[in-house]
Amino acid sequence: MQDMIADQILDVVKASPECTLEELTLHLRDLHWSDVFFEVERLRKSGRLHLMQSSQGWTTTLKAA
Repeated sequence: MQDMIADQILDVVKASPECTLEELTLHLRDLHWSDVFFEVERLRKSGRLHLMQSSQGWTTTLKAA
């Protein structure tokens, strides 16, 4: 299940780089926000996703592999 959520998150971020966490959860309406947040944090810790604070809140950016 985690890998499926991670793949969905990465697909959204690839299509919409620098989307906010709120926008990410709106794209993934079939998932609970806490599941999205948990997986974003796991991806961040693994270095696959970056979080940066902006004037709009926390934005996500995909780390180039």
